[in-house]
Amino acid sequence: MTFPVPLPPEAPLAMPEQLLHGNPPGTIEVRTAPPGLLAKRLLLIVATAVLGMYASTGLRVALGEDGIGLLDVLLLALFVPLVSWIAFGFVSGLVGFVKLITGEHPGFAPIPQPAGALRHRTAILMPVHNEGIEATFGRVAAMTRSVAEAGGAGFFDFFILSDSSELHGKLEEAAWARLAPDAPIPVYYRRRTRNIGKKPGNVAEWVRRFGGTYAQMIVLDADSLMSGSAMVGMAAIMESKPTVGLLQTVPLIINARTLFQRWMRFATCAYGPISSAGLVWWSGSEANFWGHNAIIRTRAFAECCGLPDLPGEPPFGGLIQSHDMVEAALLRRRGWAVHMVMIEGSYEEFPPTIIDHAIRDRRWAQGNLQHLRLLDAAGFHWASRLHLLIGASAYLTSPAWLLLILAEVAQTLLGHRDAIVDGPPAAVLVVTLLCLFGVKAMGLIWALANGERRRSFGGAGAIVRSAVLEILLAILLAPVTMVTQTKAMIGLLLGVPSNWTVQSREAARIPLREVLPKVREHLALAAAFIAAGVVDPVLGLWLSPVIAGLLASPWLISLTSSTILGERLARWGVFTVPAADDEGNMRLPETAAPRRERATRKG
Repeated sequence: MTFPVPLPPEAPLAMPEQLLHGNPPGTIEVRTAPPGLLAKRLLLIVATAVLGMYASTGLRVALGEDGIGLLDVLLLALFVPLVSWIAFGFVSGLVGFVKLITGEHPGFAPIPQPAGALRHRTAILMPVHNEGIEATFGRVAAMTRSVAEAGGAGFFDFFILSDSSELHGKLEEAAWARLAPDAPIPVYYRRRTRNIGKKPGNVAEWVRRFGGTYAQMIVLDADSLMSGSAMVGMAAIMESKPTVGLLQTVPLIINARTLFQRWMRFATCAYGPISSAGLVWWSGSEANFWGHNAIIRTRAFAECCGLPDLPGEPPFGGLIQSHDMVEAALLRRRGWAVHMVMIEGSYEEFPPTIIDHAIRDRRWAQGNLQHLRLLDAAGFHWASRLHLLIGASAYLTSPAWLLLILAEVAQTLLGHRDAIVDGPPAAVLVVTLLCLFGVKAMGLIWALANGERRRSFGGAGAIVRSAVLEILLAILLAPVTMVTQTKAMIGLLLGVPSNWTVQSREAARIPLREVLPKVREHLALAAAFIAAGVVDPVLGLWLSPVIAGLLASPWLISLTSSTILGERLARWGVFTVPAADDEGNMRLPETAAPRRERATRKG
């Protein structure tokens, strides 16, 4: 057996740091923009505004029946952007639903692979940071084998880019030494001793050392999995479309073991195509980058995406944490097209518990809120600015919803009863329910509309049972997320940055006693709302969905972290998804699957 070479010869590629303000660089001409893109976006904005203003006008009229006071103004100031936010998602999803149900958009389809289309080399980059050895290298083995089977062996190299500790790095290097000699494509391993710039710094260091050899690079996360046919097909598209700088796939969830993961996987498979098709429709050549499961033109990335630090200290200054969306904006600023594609063969894992998801979410919140400082960056396309604003708004809505509820509670307890508690105006009720549950309803219709698709979800009965349970769980989770994200926001405003922690990927039931200390704020708020309901029973009834979710939070978190419950529901046909989405049509070795639930959770 020949001992593998750790790294290929270096091919340096300059990656200068970009100026975010001042004179923007010159651009190339984008030739892949879909027709009528401006009209599509105007339609989306106008429809959102109509729904938002319709509901807001109904609320303003109801509040003005006894005069507009200070709390009324606060309620309107919070309600208008919030209802517009959910209306935007509904309108985008409605377009996606029409595209899918009419067959105009194929949904997740195989990607074309033109024979002999590849002429240049592509690097597959997997940054890792103290990840599970067996699972990580199992995915590497599966992907290298799949690339070779798809005919890409002569054009692809695989790089494991480690930011792990020294001790963990020795384990990674030993695993690489076992895998690389027999791999059907070259597999290289590099560990940095200094983790400068975290993941974007890790990728940038590779670009500056080795990027000159490769026309494209496929960027993965440690939990990513992509089929060889998907990667070869994406590389072929990049070869044939010279003005495309980035292709972002829409990953589906695999290796779902806990109840939470199975729940999220069902929601992604049933409702995700609706939202994704709508996003593809209006994003066009100004789509987004999610940081993984995407292919990027290497020289374009090097020329455009050298990230500077933001002025000031963390959490809102320093390293740009959610680098991916900014990199997409920088590519588009220079004129490179950024597209999103819905294809088969792109997968990722999902955090196993609500707590693990909240930890990751806090890191995303910090990064997305930094984007507010980049809305005035020089030369950004207005659609790129919209993506940045949407990303930041996703984390501003939770504290806004909580403020709206608190303002209504104060309004009622001060004796200023209004139509929201006594009975919301029809316009408010209809638009709010439509926007909150419309995409779920459309996803249910879409899943039931086609016989083959219906069977792939386990049949009509299984789909309905799964959708009903998913909606009930989502209603319980919404107030939990509202408080969790508000707590994270307060921490960030107080100057407490998120840490780059190792993400938990193993299924492990969380005992109730470990959950309780983490939901003190949730239970305290529930107690306050119950007290308000005792004072005013009608108010208590209005608050009941929020109270139910907050009171149930310890049990919701603990029970959904169970693999046993997840497997039991699977046997009952609940949260069944199409088989291809379940396993990714790839032969993962047994060691790449998550471990079975342990009796207790470590860490």
